[in-house]
Amino acid sequence: MKQYVLALDQGTTSTRAAIFDQKAKMIGVSQKELKQVYPKPDWVEHDPKLMMKDLEEVIFEVLKKTKVSITQVATIGITNQRESVVVWDKKNGKPIYNCISWQDTRTAQQCREMKDEEEGLDAYIKETTGLRLDSYFSATKLQWILNNVSGARRKAENGELLFGTIDSWIIWNLTQGESHITDFTNASRTMLFNIVELKWDDELLGKFTIPREMLPDVTHSGYFFGLAKLYGQEIQITGVAGDQQAALFGQGCVEPGQAKNTYGTGCFILMNTGENIQYSTNGLLSTIALGFDGKIDYALEGSVFMAGAAVDWLRDGLKLITSADETEVIAKKADPDSGVYVVPAFAGLGAPFWDMYARGGIFGLTRDSGQQDLIKATLDSMAYQTRDVLQAMAADSGLKITELKVDGGASANNYLMQFQANIMGIPVERPSDIESTALGAAYLAGITAGIWNKDTIFKKRSVDKTFKPKMDDYTRNKLYEGWHNAVKRCMNWAR
Repeated sequence: MKQYVLALDQGTTSTRAAIFDQKAKMIGVSQKELKQVYPKPDWVEHDPKLMMKDLEEVIFEVLKKTKVSITQVATIGITNQRESVVVWDKKNGKPIYNCISWQDTRTAQQCREMKDEEEGLDAYIKETTGLRLDSYFSATKLQWILNNVSGARRKAENGELLFGTIDSWIIWNLTQGESHITDFTNASRTMLFNIVELKWDDELLGKFTIPREMLPDVTHSGYFFGLAKLYGQEIQITGVAGDQQAALFGQGCVEPGQAKNTYGTGCFILMNTGENIQYSTNGLLSTIALGFDGKIDYALEGSVFMAGAAVDWLRDGLKLITSADETEVIAKKADPDSGVYVVPAFAGLGAPFWDMYARGGIFGLTRDSGQQDLIKATLDSMAYQTRDVLQAMAADSGLKITELKVDGGASANNYLMQFQANIMGIPVERPSDIESTALGAAYLAGITAGIWNKDTIFKKRSVDKTFKPKMDDYTRNKLYEGWHNAVKRCMNWAR
C-alpha cells in the first residue's frame, strides 16, 4: 500500500531526504553535506551534477534506513535553496556552467550601475516582483552565464538551453526531461516574475536580455509536477516550494500576521500577509508565500545572508571549533559583558540594510578577549539580525509580533534561542521537529495527493520548548545599540 511521503530538501550546504508516514510523522532522514565552490572572491558555486548524485544517495540511504520500499512511496515533495541558477542543454541535460549560488555577489557592480543609469528600474522591480535590484536574485546571475559562457547566448536564443532554479533542475532530472516547471514561490525569487499578474514579466526579460524560451512553466505549489522515475517506479511529484516558504507552511503560519525564522545557512524571517501584497518601506521584500488550494498568499520577508554560514566560518576558516554543536557550551561559558561584536557581512548585508558592499568585522576586542568571546558574538549576531528584520516587519505591517516560531539547524542551540528571546523581549517557540522545511514540502505533497487533510494536519504540530525573555530593558537596549554601532562601521566597506 502506498502510504509514505518522500520529501527532498536541497539546501545551500546539504542535501536531505526524509520519509513521512501516514500520520505525517518523520520516520527517517538522510543527509549529505554539499560541496561549496569558491572560484574567486565573492563567487560561490555548486556542481549541479553533484547535487543530483547526492540526492540519489540520500534517497537510497533513507529508504534503507527506514526499511520503506520505493513501491510504498505515494508522492514526492521538493523544497530547495532559492535564487540559485542552473542553465543546461535541452538535448543532453548537461549544465553549461556551475550552479551560481544565491550567496554569489559577482554581479553587484552591474546592479549598482543599472540603478544609477536606469531611473525608475528599481521602483519597477519592487512594484512588479516585490524584490529590489540586487545580485542576490536570479536575473543577473542568469544574464552573467549567457554573457560569459562561450556560445551560451546564441544557444539560448535558438531554444537549445533551459534555465531553472534548483527545484526545476531536480524535477527535470527526476522526470528524465519530461517536466520543465517551477512553482510560484521559486519564480517569485528570480526578479523576472510578476507577482501581481502571476507571469514572467516581458519588460524585465528585455532589461536583463533573457530569452523567454529558456524559462520553465509556473504553477501552484500544490500541483502535479510530473512523474519521477526512481528504481523502476514512477512516483508523482505533487508539492514544490522554495525552502523558506516551505518552512512557513511547515510551521503552520497560514494566517496573516504569523511569522517564523529559519536558522540555516542564512536567517530567513517570513510573515504571512494573506491575499494582499504588503509593500515594504523598511527594506523588506514582498514575496509569494504560497500558491495553494486555488489561492495565492503573500508574505513580507527579511533575508539575513550569514547565519549558520558564520558558524561554518568559525569551524572551517578560523578552526576555533570542530563542530557547530560545541558553540552552545562555549557561549554559555563566555563573559556576557565582553562587549565583543561580530558582524558576519561576508557577502554584504541583507534586510533591512541591503548593502552589497558591506563586509564583515569584529569590534570591541580587548587584551582579555578570547576564542569564547568570538564564538559567542558570532551566535549573538544571528539574534541581532533577526531583531533588525522583525522591527522592520512590524513597522511595515502595523502588526505587533508577540511570538516568533523558529526552526532550522541552529534553532537547536539553547543558548542562541534564549538570547534571541532576550534581545527581542518576546517568547521564542521551537517545535518538536525543527525540520520544518522538509515538513512543509511533505505537507504540500501529501495534502495535494489526498493522503492528509489540510484542516487537521496542523493540529499535529507539537512544541518542544518556549524560551521566554529574561533580560531587562536597559541591558537589551544597550546591547542592541552596540550592535548597530558595529554594523555602521562595516557598511559600504568594499566600494
